[in-house]
Amino acid sequence: MIVDLRELRRARFAVSVTFALHGAVTGGFASRIPWIQDHVGAGPGQLGLALLAPAVGSILAMPTAGRLTHRFGGRAVTRVSIGLWCLVLVLPPLAPNLPLLCAALMLYGAVAGIGDVAMNAQGVVVEQRLGRSIMSGLHGMWSVGTLAGGAVGTLAASAGLDARLHLGGTTVVLFLVALAVGPLLLDVRAGEDEPAPPHFVLPPREVLLIGLVGFCSVFGEAAAQDWCAVYLRQVAGASQAVGAAAYTAFACMMAAGRLCGDAVVRRLGPVVTVRGGGALAALGGLLVVVSRAPVPAIAGFMLIGVGIAVVIPLVFAAAGNAAPSPSEGVAGAATVSYASGFVAPSAIGGIATLAGLPASFALVTVLLLAVLLGAGRLAPSAGIARQETRPTPHRK
Repeated sequence: MIVDLRELRRARFAVSVTFALHGAVTGGFASRIPWIQDHVGAGPGQLGLALLAPAVGSILAMPTAGRLTHRFGGRAVTRVSIGLWCLVLVLPPLAPNLPLLCAALMLYGAVAGIGDVAMNAQGVVVEQRLGRSIMSGLHGMWSVGTLAGGAVGTLAASAGLDARLHLGGTTVVLFLVALAVGPLLLDVRAGEDEPAPPHFVLPPREVLLIGLVGFCSVFGEAAAQDWCAVYLRQVAGASQAVGAAAYTAFACMMAAGRLCGDAVVRRLGPVVTVRGGGALAALGGLLVVVSRAPVPAIAGFMLIGVGIAVVIPLVFAAAGNAAPSPSEGVAGAATVSYASGFVAPSAIGGIATLAGLPASFALVTVLLLAVLLGAGRLAPSAGIARQETRPTPHRK
């Protein structure tokens, strides 16, 4: 099949913006969690329970994405889910109490999960048709969106702006952008003879093993995001400002690694890239474990960030190529990978209670080594190498 190169370029632009939108919603919400906590009068334990709700909604919804994409097409599912994801951003600050906040966050997570699978499946298809790696850059756009959404939220919070006004205005802007770029996405549809996947897809063995690499990477990412500031204060003796700077350094290194990752993947291939990243991340974890001063601890978190930056993009690319359809593969790998959102908080906190945060990050380091050891599962199988499409210049 001959593919219009101009159409592919438009689709790549649209899916890049879609990733940035998804990240902007995430960053905007995260920046106003303290306001939402005060609004519903939740204590730390209650807030922790509420913040589990998005993970529950996401894990339950992700396996249905393959069936939805098969029935309605990739573009339609991506447009609707990302549009809804922008709209549900306004629900958490409107919740008047904890039970309704949990319900809003479960819906928030469910829409986020379907949108995550749909946009990654779009990215895999565009990557296949272009015949070169783009998934790392797409996830880099997600990181940029997260940083931008968080920065706007920080400014709004500093100005004392009500989160309902801030997130309501953000919802309108992001939704309008989603409406504008949606028609440029590829209209990927299942073949007439292609059987419909089950309503609730469990990953096949190959996708499960690929997803386990993602599980280890997401565990390290979640640990660094949630605990780096705490580690800097409690173990390295840093101030709150320096602790916050540690998170910013980690996030910026991850974003930079993803934005530059495609060039590395094209040169070295996914397996060597992930092995090198896993080694850097494990070295960073070890540096965190032994650090008792701010500078080496921050350096360790930066190494973790750049080391794991490309892992999840390449996990989704490999899973999308290993399954009957990209949406099924991405759904399976995402479900396994993001399940670490359940495990990581309790594991890190429980070990820290018993043996201290350095012991918790010793576990993180072991899992980051597992990323290095499992990198072979991300070898190209039938994906980009078996192209049935050939981009050609647009002819008038």
